[in-house]
Parts: sequence; structure tokens; C-alpha cells
Amino acid sequence: MLLPILQLPKRIPVLPSRQPQENVPQTRAEREHLKQFVTDYVAEHSTRFVPPLVLDELRLGAEEIVRAAAIDPLFTDYVGVLLNNEVWREQLATVPYQRRLLLMPKCLRVEDKCPAPFDDFGLLCKQCGLCSIQDLQEEAEKLGYAVLVAEGSALVMALIQTGKIDAIVGISCLSVLEKAFPYMEAAAVPGIAIPLLQDDCKDTSVDIEWVWDVIHLSGEDKTRRMDLDALRREVQEWFTPAGLREIMGPEAPGETDRISREWLARAGKRWRPFLTVCAWKALQSDPDAEMPRALKQLAVAMECFHKASLVHDDIEDDDAERYGTEALHVEHGVPMALNCGDLLVGEGYRLIAMSGAPGRVLQAAAQGHRTLCLGQGAELAWMRKPRVMSSLEVLEIFRQKTAPAFAVSLEVGALLAGADDDVVEVLRKYSDALGIAYQIRDDLDDMAPADVRPSLPLSIAYERAKGERKAAIEQAWLRQGEVSPILVGELAEERCRELLESYKEEAVRSLPALENPSLKGLLRRVVGKIFQVEIKGWCREFETRNAADRAAVAEAAG
Repeated sequence: MLLPILQLPKRIPVLPSRQPQENVPQTRAEREHLKQFVTDYVAEHSTRFVPPLVLDELRLGAEEIVRAAAIDPLFTDYVGVLLNNEVWREQLATVPYQRRLLLMPKCLRVEDKCPAPFDDFGLLCKQCGLCSIQDLQEEAEKLGYAVLVAEGSALVMALIQTGKIDAIVGISCLSVLEKAFPYMEAAAVPGIAIPLLQDDCKDTSVDIEWVWDVIHLSGEDKTRRMDLDALRREVQEWFTPAGLREIMGPEAPGETDRISREWLARAGKRWRPFLTVCAWKALQSDPDAEMPRALKQLAVAMECFHKASLVHDDIEDDDAERYGTEALHVEHGVPMALNCGDLLVGEGYRLIAMSGAPGRVLQAAAQGHRTLCLGQGAELAWMRKPRVMSSLEVLEIFRQKTAPAFAVSLEVGALLAGADDDVVEVLRKYSDALGIAYQIRDDLDDMAPADVRPSLPLSIAYERAKGERKAAIEQAWLRQGEVSPILVGELAEERCRELLESYKEEAVRSLPALENPSLKGLLRRVVGKIFQVEIKGWCREFETRNAADRAAVAEAAG
């Protein structure tokens, strides 16, 4: 029986019901899409956008970008904030943390429950943990920031005039940012602003990941300009037939190696080899240095282990499909699939040996392999004798089955670059949280699987259900009936999403222990990259949606 040794994240933030700020995109994917568009646009027209921009320049630039992106003019002010942020970004990075100010509004607190008093300089946080103010203040002060939880341009200007503040990171609603802009322009102080997601001046929220990105922005982070998407595309090229021949050597005669390499090259997001490369690059004095053959061999080894585990999982779970097509054992038979999976395990260890990496790389891979098998074994034991599992037991399976692959991938890249024990320990904590978050997201995509297995939504739904609904979910756990995804979603989706965000946050919280700013910054961005939702053609879709909303409002108004 599994011991519930896994602890839930320390804090689940209070999430009051709030009114969205209509001129701010409400999903992180939409915000990231628009930020990237502005970044690319400024890079393309860098000679035109030189800080400090006066208000007219900023407005004209924002209108130009809105037209180029084909989005609703409703977002012009928001785009103006993004434009101003982008032109100041590199200068902010050069300012030491000790000479920066983080300015937060008091409306981020949960007003009805906040115990904090005020003085002449603003809110005096009591560290109650009910809102995001505590976390952001603690992290910023740890870096060296001055922090204020207050509104008012006069106070900010007074601080600037002391000569102790050379840059500002501010959180506020768009209307306040617009009023504050002339003061920032007059002082020519590098400033980055993060708009609130609501404008009702009470119990507001902000994109926490965006704030974390900005407050950690540092000139010492040599990877901050790294194009992670281009890096992923490069890693993908290693898994073409030609790429695999170059890294692994020619195929062995016979069907086994041919089938195994075809499977290795087939589909997949390649997160594991990508993480290996990220860890190595972050620890280089020159992150643009050419990647050695040993790194490529280790990265491909990580994918060998992953693809082997998928072959074995599909057989053990009796899954007939993988990547939208026949699973390997369906296509070639169970004996051949088992043999190919075993070959890929051997190939992974062969590549590690060929790389000449330190012995600790082999030890990390073997330990990760062992932990994964124990997690899969716990799930197989449940399938032989089904029972209701608690959410902690399910999360412990996630920790064993999914987290080791992330941990090993990061560790081998870091160890190849010469990382010490302290770095490895942080990578393991980071990977535990990241792997669990990754698996929770997968479970949310499959709210009530037809072939029931231990899943977090099913566990939480059982814990929250009553009466006949609880009995129906219990039958699903015992594999004696099916349960509606709608019912599971109604009972569990909100809590699962809270846990997903909390484990992502837990991964980020592990990073301040890293002394290397490049590794810290890169791993911070990796969280956003892994969990970013791809929205193709968002701009025009979003414009259409908003146009429809305005038409409905106009019709209602008569």
C-alpha cells in the first residue's frame, strides 16, 4: 500500500469572484501571444522605438501594432503598456536589484479578510498567506528590491528623487498606469508595468508568472534572450532518421532496430531532451556555444527511456492507441514491442556510456528508471485489485511515474556541465512539482477515462461527492461501471486546476535557492513554455469574439 508521504503545496490562494478588466486579455495564452507579437514587432523596428517614448509616440506605436496584429482596438492601451515594457526591458535588466522598486496596489489583498494595517508608506503586510502580496514581497525583498504596497505618484516620485531608485516594476490597473506615465517619462526611469486582470479596485488579481519573470530579470542571466522555441525545433531535428543516425550511429541489421528507431522518431513533444539541453546551456559562460556531441547523446538517451516506457505502459495498460494511431504492440505484436522497448532502454544506457559523461549521470538515470518502475508497479497493483484511492495516493503515483523523467533529464544536462550537489537538489524539488503539475494537466484533459485508472479528478470527485453520486464514482474506481465526465468535472475540475497552479508555483518557489541566475531564469521560463496553451490565429478570433460582445451590449442598450 502506498504511504501518503506527498504533501500538498503549502498554500492554495484565496480566489474571490471578480469582474474582469475588459481591455486586458483574460487568459495567459492570450497575454503571452500578444506579448510575443509586441516583442517581435519592436525587434523588427528597433531603430524607431528608443526609450523614453513620449506619450504620443507610445500611443501611435500601440495603434500601429494593433493594426498589424489585427486585434480589437479595445486593447490599444494594453498594447501601449506592452510596448513601453519592451523598450525598457534591456535597460531594466542592467539595474541591480538593490536599486529597483516593486510597487503593488493594496487592492491585491483580500479586503474583507486582510489583517494588515496602513502607515504613511502603505500596507504593512502581516504575511497571512491569503493573497499574492506576501509571496511577491518576500521574493522581491530577498533579491534586494525596495517594496511598497501603496498607490500614489507623489510617493513614487519622492523615492525617485532620493536617487536610491533607478528602476520600477509596477502592478496596477490600466487607468492608473496611464495617469502615472507622464511622471515616469519625466524622470526617464526604466519601468515595466504589469496590468491587473480586474479594474474594480477590490480583491483584484495579477498574472503572477508574469510578475515573477519581470522581477527576476537580470543582466547576469545570459540566457534571457535565448529563443526557446528555436531551441525546441533544433532538438526536434535530432529525431529525424538522419539526425538519429548521426547521433546514435547506423542501424543494426534486422527489424528490431528499424522498428525501434521509427518509434523513437514518431511524434512526441520532446520535453525531456529539451530540458537536458536547457540545463546544460544555462550553466555555460556562453549559452550560444556549440552543443557538444555528448550533450546530444544524453538528450537522445532521455527520449529513448521515455519512448521505451510508453511501449511498456501501453502493453501493461492494454491501450490500443498512441499519438492518434496504433500502439506499437498493436502494430507489431506484443513480443516484438516488448523487445523494441527493451532495446530502447539498452540504447539509452549505451548513449550515456558513449557520451563520456561523469559516472553520476549513469547513477541518476538508473535511479530515475527504478523510481518510475515503482510508480508504474503501484498502478498495476491497483489494476489487479481496484480500490478507491485518496488524492494524496494518486499524487504520490504521479511523483513516482512522471517527476523522475523531468528530474533525470535536467540532472544529466546539469551534471555534464559540472553542476554540484546543491544544484542537483534544487532540480529534484523543481522536477517533483513540475512533473506532478504536468500529470494533473493530462488528467484534466481526460476527466473521466473510459478505461479507469488512478486519476486525480476521479479521486477528488469521490472525496467531494455524496449519496448516489458517490456510489457511482466508487463503482468506477472498482472498475464495475462508468462515470460521466460531466459529473467528475462538476465535482473536481476547479480543485484540480487550483492544484495545477499550486504545483506550478511550487516549482517556481524552488528556484530562488539557485545561485546561478541563468539557470534560475531559464527554468522559470520553462514552466511557462511547458504549460502555455497554443492558440493559433488568436488575434482575429479574439477580435471577433469581442465584436460580438459589443454588438450584444449595444442591442441590449436599445
